[in-house]
Amino acid sequence: MKVFALALITLLLAAIWTESQGASFRSPYGKCCYKEMFYKKKIPSSLIRSYQNTPSHCSRRAVRVELLKGKKFCVDPEEPWFQKYLQEKNSTNASM
Repeated sequence: MKVFALALITLLLAAIWTESQGASFRSPYGKCCYKEMFYKKKIPSSLIRSYQNTPSHCSRRAVRVELLKGKKFCVDPEEPWFQKYLQEKNSTNASM
């Protein structure tokens, strides 16, 4: 019984620690993007709220794009439409 209780407490502490580190196993869009998660179509720049590069430890290089309504998509950073979006954003920021 003591071994079971110790195992249960260890499991609960591990779960609490994982949540505090920001890792969520329930989220389909964790910190990394995988092949099947990439959005293939062009996203209009007027709908993009923000974007964030995935961490270097991820197996695929990607950008997580958040839309104005809160939806998030994984995008290949080499897509021509995304490169154009970055150029437009950089030129807008440079002129301010």
